[in-house]
Amino acid sequence: MDIFMINATNFKMAMSNCLTLLAIILFSSCSSSKSIRLASEQPSSSPALIIPAADQLNAYLPLLKGKKVGLMGNQTSIVGTEKEHLVDVLLREGVDLKFGFAPEHGFRGDIERGEKVSNDKDSKTGLPLYTLYGGNEKQDSIVQSIDIMVFDLQDVGARFYTYITSLHRVMELCAKHNKELILLDRPNPCGDQVDGPVRKDDKFKSNVSYHKIAMVHGLTIGELAHMINGEKWLEDGRQCKVTVIPVLNWDHGMMYDLPVVPSPSLPNHLSVRLYSSLCLFEGTEISVGRGTDWPFQVVGYDNPVYGSFTYQPGEKSGMVKHVEGKGQTMYGIDLRQLNPDDQKFTLKYVLEFYNNMPDKSKFFTRADFFDKLAGTDELRKQILAGKTEEEIKNSWKPELEEYKQMREKYLLYPDFK
Repeated sequence: MDIFMINATNFKMAMSNCLTLLAIILFSSCSSSKSIRLASEQPSSSPALIIPAADQLNAYLPLLKGKKVGLMGNQTSIVGTEKEHLVDVLLREGVDLKFGFAPEHGFRGDIERGEKVSNDKDSKTGLPLYTLYGGNEKQDSIVQSIDIMVFDLQDVGARFYTYITSLHRVMELCAKHNKELILLDRPNPCGDQVDGPVRKDDKFKSNVSYHKIAMVHGLTIGELAHMINGEKWLEDGRQCKVTVIPVLNWDHGMMYDLPVVPSPSLPNHLSVRLYSSLCLFEGTEISVGRGTDWPFQVVGYDNPVYGSFTYQPGEKSGMVKHVEGKGQTMYGIDLRQLNPDDQKFTLKYVLEFYNNMPDKSKFFTRADFFDKLAGTDELRKQILAGKTEEEIKNSWKPELEEYKQMREKYLLYPDFK
């Protein structure tokens, strides 16, 4: 029997030899945000098991009892070692679940990047599904129909990954209609770093650069929710009544290999760790391996000047409509043998491909989108000016240090060194 599926009394008995549970309420600097932590003690000879919030049923089910509930979730919203979908768990536990909101890639994670996510029904449970990706004209009445929202999505730690945009929109709706939000936190697989330019100018605000945070932001979704509230980024300075259920036994220095693929183009730990460095190529025609078995693990273009490694993008599940270089031979670099844990944000791949391009005027084919990904047009201009990675990184140090100081106020977990 899965220990996370039994009631609170039996849970305590089953775990008594390895966990002593104590509920501690931690209030953030913002009065409308709070976190409920179940602190644990482990024998020193036994490494602590990382326990995402969704697995801690006894921490959040009592908050949902007798309430009409909505859920923002997708295929990453799993519970326990059996990876049971949170929807199935909530329904079995008698939660009055009224609907699900879906982010980019849809409720089951099988919709391509940037594609329309339609209102639908969950194929397994019949639960009504609605989209917030790209907006929904009925979103106000949908949220008004419930008492409380649950949010459970696995982020990957990059500002341009749109699940954090979905978080903002859910918080906006909950604040507007005075609904409470229960956020089930998960580890950030790139939470061991803070890097890249900080978006300052609203001119570059978009789905892929929604917040004034560093490109590699170093926050869990729960920590970001506290930041959104604390910095009053919601419309008219509203604040959302949000309760974060934190992860147990995790800190920002720990590696975390995601148990479920977060989206079609991030199939493994290496792709997740390289994503922040390679996603900038989406402002160019350079291929990052979509349409192959190795997205975000290979990089290439249709010219041998880029390297001796070759591959040919085709059509893969979840990567059919938006594939750079489909059917062509790509020449470039193979990153598949890298140690994922060693990978941190770098500009070296973008700079290498730019410097090798015979006609550099053709590199930034989607300049506006590149600037949105970067959160600024300064990075593109620095690359065009021939700046080195060191020169570029030095230029954003002051704003990055300012961001780090702001970030420190909202941390729920010990920080990386």
